[in-house]
Amino acid sequence: MKTLLKQAIGAFLFLVPLIVAIQARCTTLPDSCGDDKVQFEVTTAKHPPAPTPPQPGKAQIIFIEALDKNLACWSCGSPTSRYGLDGAWVGATQGNSYFTVDVAPGEHHLCMDWQSAFPRLRQKIGVAEFTAEAGKVYYFEAKVKLKEYNNGDSSDVDRDLNFVQVSGDEGRFRLRASALAAATARK
Repeated sequence: MKTLLKQAIGAFLFLVPLIVAIQARCTTLPDSCGDDKVQFEVTTAKHPPAPTPPQPGKAQIIFIEALDKNLACWSCGSPTSRYGLDGAWVGATQGNSYFTVDVAPGEHHLCMDWQSAFPRLRQKIGVAEFTAEAGKVYYFEAKVKLKEYNNGDSSDVDRDLNFVQVSGDEGRFRLRASALAAATARK
C-alpha cells in the first residue's frame, strides 16, 4: 500500500510542473503580438468614408474582421480581435469592422488573437509576415466563424478564425460591408 501511495505522489509531482508548462505554452503569444495584459475597448462607425491613402514614403495595412455567425448563435456576441505589428498591439476590431495603420517600408510581422478571459479562446492566434513597399496598401483579414449547435440536452459554440492576406479587390469589397473600428487600450 505504501508503494502505491509513493507512486501516486511521484506521478502527481511529475505531472504538476508538466501541466503548468503546457498551460504556459498555450497562452504564450508569438513575438509579433503585444503584451497579453493589453485589452481594448472598441467602438465602430458605420458607413465611414474610404480610407485615405498611406502617408508619403509609407505603406498601409488595413486589418479587417469578417464575422460569420449562424442564426442559432444570436447570443454569441461579437468577439474583439487584437492585432499586433512587430511586437506591439496596434488596434482591435469587433464584428464586421476594420482599421488602418501606416508603416515604414520593409519586413513586418503581424499577429491577431481574440481578446478573451477564457484561455481556450485565447489559443486562437493568427500570424503573418510580409514585406511592405512605400505607397502600397495591404489587406489582412481575420475571418471569424461562430456556430452554435445542439449537443443533446445542451448547446455549444464552435469558434474558429483564419488570418490571411487578401487581394486588393477582395479587401476593398470587404471594406464596403464593414464599419470603421476605433480601439482604446483599457487601463
